[in-house]
Amino acid sequence: MKNFKKFLSKNDHFARHSGIELDEVTPGRAHASMKIEPFHRNAAGTVHGGAIFTLADFAFAAASNSHGTLAMGINTSVSFVKAAIAGSLYAEASEQVLGPKLASYQVMITDDDNAVIAIFQGMVYRKKETLQLGS
Repeated sequence: MKNFKKFLSKNDHFARHSGIELDEVTPGRAHASMKIEPFHRNAAGTVHGGAIFTLADFAFAAASNSHGTLAMGINTSVSFVKAAIAGSLYAEASEQVLGPKLASYQVMITDDDNAVIAIFQGMVYRKKETLQLGS
């Protein structure tokens, strides 16, 4: 898992550019966080939905690829339930169903007060290839 965490943290350039950290990954689960910065805000002064989606999607990617098999998202949805303004956001991804070809995940996005900000659902297609983690 340590090599996988290092591999994903280093190679997901968009997540890194967005200020997202991969805090923990275990088979079928992942936790990521993002400190809210001014560039995450929309014109209304709240965290942009795209920033929240990116955090959720990164945790989803970590959890779904954590078994070492290349998994590619084929369907996602997100429900925004509360505005985020300051502090940090946290994404907790958990595997709901793991099959040989398809797998389903739920990601809860919370804030510093543990209030739910968004709920993300995602499905992946599990390819035959294994991840090439390098050294």
